[in-house]
Amino acid sequence: MREVDRLTVQDHHVSSLQLMDSAAVACLQAVTTHFDGDLSGRKIQIFCGPGNNGGDGAALARQLSSLSVHLDVILFGKVDDASGDAGHNFKALANLKPADRIAELNFIECHSSEEWRELAATESSYDVIVDALFGTGLKRPLTGIFAEVVEYLSGIRQTSAGETLIVSVDVPSGLDADQAQPIGPAVAADLTVTFTAPKIANVLPPASHLNGKLVIADIGSPRTLVDKMQTELFLVEEKDARDFLISTRYRPDSFKNTHGHVLVLAGSRGYTGAAVLCANAAMRAGAGLVTVASPVSSQNAVAAAVMPEVMTTALAETDRGAISDEAIDHVVGLMSKVNAVAIGPGISSTDERTRRFVHAVVKQRRTAIVIDADALNCLSPWPADLQGSEEAPLILTPHPGEMLRLLGTTDKTAIDDRVAVARAFAIRHKVILVLKGSRSLIAAPNGCVCINPTGNAGLGTAGAGDTLAGIIAGLIAQAAGTLKEKANPLAATIAALYVGGLAGDFAARKLGMRAMVASDIREHLSDAICALDPTGELPNTNQ
Repeated sequence: MREVDRLTVQDHHVSSLQLMDSAAVACLQAVTTHFDGDLSGRKIQIFCGPGNNGGDGAALARQLSSLSVHLDVILFGKVDDASGDAGHNFKALANLKPADRIAELNFIECHSSEEWRELAATESSYDVIVDALFGTGLKRPLTGIFAEVVEYLSGIRQTSAGETLIVSVDVPSGLDADQAQPIGPAVAADLTVTFTAPKIANVLPPASHLNGKLVIADIGSPRTLVDKMQTELFLVEEKDARDFLISTRYRPDSFKNTHGHVLVLAGSRGYTGAAVLCANAAMRAGAGLVTVASPVSSQNAVAAAVMPEVMTTALAETDRGAISDEAIDHVVGLMSKVNAVAIGPGISSTDERTRRFVHAVVKQRRTAIVIDADALNCLSPWPADLQGSEEAPLILTPHPGEMLRLLGTTDKTAIDDRVAVARAFAIRHKVILVLKGSRSLIAAPNGCVCINPTGNAGLGTAGAGDTLAGIIAGLIAQAAGTLKEKANPLAATIAALYVGGLAGDFAARKLGMRAMVASDIREHLSDAICALDPTGELPNTNQ
């Protein structure tokens, strides 16, 4: 981002002071939007650090000075000690005459912890408190007066019952913008306005949990500059999912085969629900055909529970009612007739014959396979002889516990750096790895990692993983059926994560996170897809 800012100033005739003013305008717009477009009569407090983040806060104060608000600005330092653009804005704010402003404005320099404690002890409530203490340059934990300010804001958050909006500029103060792990005490914001592009601490948990709602604001840097920066970490955007849905729209002459055929290898005696959830999700996600292959003793239970549109078939089973390796040849034949396979939900991983079955199916595949749940456990630690390929990609969908088993370790610290772990595994084994959790990651064989922003805590419910596996397989099958050789399994996987998370968000808004279950995610896929591509989902509009 520093390089983007530098090149914007150097090559595009935009001064650094203009960038700072644009950042302030973006913050003002975000706060104004929160209050339905009207800040009249609001009490606002701005905490400014001594550097450029504080300069953004001072520029925001100047913007607010033209409004009918009560404004208290505290600079933790001295105006005379500040330099550059920040110094310019501090001086401009300090020299602002009453005739040049509408707001009731108090500007205070705070030089010590003692002065801060006196200010903090003054009883006053605010509608908005702006954290403009430290931005992307912070590399050390906050101490002293700044740690005290963070503690003060934490107390405000607990006692105001949401009545005070805490807004952070660029990144919550106390976070290292380049790290997902907090490095010390940090502000917990309700709203964070970051500029041009998100930083790691804006989007990766646990640091991202301190951002509240994230607004990514354009402040004037050309998009071409951002696109030229060398990065392998991306935030999935709504446009990514929309573009995929547009590319695989139903056409007037399309039919079930055009929309792809999914084979679901799932279920075992007593564990048929996972197979049903996966198959139904694949169908609801838009696949033209879905077949569930389950052990012979489970077929009737599966057939009775799946949508009537889903087909079922029986497989040879072990004495425990799990899929046997005797079913390998039959399944290889089934796979030759489909566009995508999902394997794993509810199949059990305790029988060596089932483990051999899973390994052989993955080894002999001729199409994309989504490997989930017990299929991952059957292949843990990940076998050296299994590699993904462009012709028959492997899509793995582990949660953190399954990821540890794939790595062959029980040391939970091994996946502390989720991005690095996902990237290394995807590169080494040439697979698409979906590392599930808060802000799920999609790692590609070329080393790129995408962060999915949709979803909520309600998705951490039984069967949500089975549902996601079905959605991924459904979209991959549609891409294969519609786009043929141009199909991109990575794009389909990225879209599936976004759509599935968005469906979960729709479900949570209707039902609440506590009460929602996995089938609610499936039932809200229509809402998510129609929200992303409303035109494409209407008849006679997408020729």
